[in-house]
Amino acid sequence: MTTSTATATDALDALRRLTGRPDAQFHDGQLEAITALVDDHRRALVVQRTGWGKSAVYFVATSLLRARGTGPTLLVSPLIALMRDQVAAAARAGVRAVSISSANAHEWDDVRARLDADDVDVLLVSPERLTNPRFRDEQLPELRRRIGLLVVDEAHCISDWGHDFRPDYRRLADLIDSMPDGVPVLATTATANQRVVTDVEEQLGASGPGVPGDADVLTLRGSLARTSLRLGSLRLPSSKERLGWLVSHLAELPGSGIVYTLTVSAAEDLARLLTEAGHEVAAYTGRTDPDERVRLEQALKDDQLKALVATSALGMGFDKPNLGFVVHLGAPSSPVAYYQQVGRAGRATESADVLLLPGPEDADIWRYFATASMPTQAKVDAVLGALGSTPMSVAALEAQVDIRRTPLELLLKVLDVDGAVRRVQGGWVSTGEPWVYDAERYERIAQAREAEQEAMLEYQAGRTCRMELLQRQLDDPTAAPCGRCDVCAGPWYPTSTDGEAVARATQSLDRVGVPVDPRAQWPSGVGRLGVDVSGRIPPAERPETGRVVARLTDLGWGGTLRELFATGAPDVAVPEPLLGACARALRDWPWAERPVAVVAMPSVARPTLVASVAEGLARLGRLPLLPPLQLAPGAPPATQGGNSAFRLAAVWGRFVVPDDLRQALDGLSGPVLLVDDLVDSRWTMAVASRELRLAGADAVLPFALGSVE
Repeated sequence: MTTSTATATDALDALRRLTGRPDAQFHDGQLEAITALVDDHRRALVVQRTGWGKSAVYFVATSLLRARGTGPTLLVSPLIALMRDQVAAAARAGVRAVSISSANAHEWDDVRARLDADDVDVLLVSPERLTNPRFRDEQLPELRRRIGLLVVDEAHCISDWGHDFRPDYRRLADLIDSMPDGVPVLATTATANQRVVTDVEEQLGASGPGVPGDADVLTLRGSLARTSLRLGSLRLPSSKERLGWLVSHLAELPGSGIVYTLTVSAAEDLARLLTEAGHEVAAYTGRTDPDERVRLEQALKDDQLKALVATSALGMGFDKPNLGFVVHLGAPSSPVAYYQQVGRAGRATESADVLLLPGPEDADIWRYFATASMPTQAKVDAVLGALGSTPMSVAALEAQVDIRRTPLELLLKVLDVDGAVRRVQGGWVSTGEPWVYDAERYERIAQAREAEQEAMLEYQAGRTCRMELLQRQLDDPTAAPCGRCDVCAGPWYPTSTDGEAVARATQSLDRVGVPVDPRAQWPSGVGRLGVDVSGRIPPAERPETGRVVARLTDLGWGGTLRELFATGAPDVAVPEPLLGACARALRDWPWAERPVAVVAMPSVARPTLVASVAEGLARLGRLPLLPPLQLAPGAPPATQGGNSAFRLAAVWGRFVVPDDLRQALDGLSGPVLLVDDLVDSRWTMAVASRELRLAGADAVLPFALGSVE
């Protein structure tokens, strides 16, 4: 492959417009990739470290291809945050880039008009957009006909071995295979080991028009070492010590950065603690409103915040070149995910600090997420059995299959990619095509995840250079000791915590009382399951806003609750410290009216625990303990999991108000405290409270030890 002088000159001019630097030069491999796309119309895979300049390759290539009269570039990009930054970067290079996403639906008509007028150089779409019926049927065929370049960002997601489990990404292999003759294709990633590289090469080289096979794929792979990063891992004996370390030392970390947590509640708890300690931080999670996400991202870029305390919701695509540090409170489950997240730091600085603060609860969280997204044969059979040729919405399908909304939507996407179902206007239909459960594939993915978890534990052990280990996990042949991490050069971070900071963390962790909003709407389609209700729940049948001591994922009391509710844990009376926490949660409860009595839920799994909590609160609050609710004769065992419709159906008619409780309620004026052990779907409390309200209770205040979410 040779580079023409004209191409090299034009490419360098475009690079300098993109960067705004008249002295800018290409990194090794960038011009080679651009030439392969522009002059040779090849299919290329670029595996380079974060910050190397992969986006420069496709923006410069687009600029040159458009000058030669080709159609627009279609860029498949994983996150809306990434799209915003890429559109801005493209504008600097004189490349007209627009996006179609859920965040700019009001602009779609204008985007379509600009595409028709050939006024767009780059169209950015999410992989999920490829399943949208209107986009797939009305816009994609014309784009495919006119396309000048196809770019797949974060291409490791195409591969089973990348297994981020984004089924929409798997659809890209079909799109690549259908590209017209001579259209170049570029796939880019910073997180691909050799298995992923081989897999992506095979899919890029799929036998489409004019494509001779995977021999036509050019792979450019550079060193993944990040010389600007100074890695470390510090194991502290407890959550309060880890939080105390952050309170003590966050201000000492360079510049502004990100503190990652494994769960939403941990991010919210930590952000609150750090804010109270005087640090300028904010929580950023999957619960954060989209507009607020944009504001928070910009605040961090403008150094108005010391840190965002974030879950993985702040991931691929966030670009702050001078990000000074990344700290993890809890370890991600794989070195690949860890490398990707720490790669946010030190892109345009000589030095950035990266520290891991692992916790004993990490492995439990890994196990949950490792299995939560995997389809099972039983779930697939249920979905295919419910769907036919008439479109069915996800809400209607929920009443037919006992699968929660998010896993159900994910499963539908898997089946859509595999050709068994199809998304159409109005919902989903079955294609009638047979589907075979690929047990071998899912077992392979599960084994890969287990191996990654073991590697993450090896990273924490610190027996080898930390950067070298990350590089080896990505099969980087240039892996070598970095000379900067705490294994190579000794700890660069303080290992002690200030006593006052630990006390502050202890006090924060000891906080109790999480609100639990009452259910206000019956699930759609629940009548099909024999429950004759619909629409809004009448206020006279609802409980008030409830409380739990803590969520199971909380940093403080969450650990105590996880042990109490662990599989196989014995049913015991409530420990005195936890009962004291219950009393404090009630003391701080801003109810409109204090409860006048206590009622216990009937419990099959933990009768001793629930009864002891009810008795203890009645004693401490000097309230009468009323007779408990009872299970209806022949009530089936309680079930865990499932979607709202099935959870409601499982508890509908399950509870009975006995005569002695009904008589006691007749003589009361004021709310009753309804006590249970664990809140999950909230339907148990909703149905039990409804029975009490119908039996004469003025109001019901639901209370439980913990909640799942």
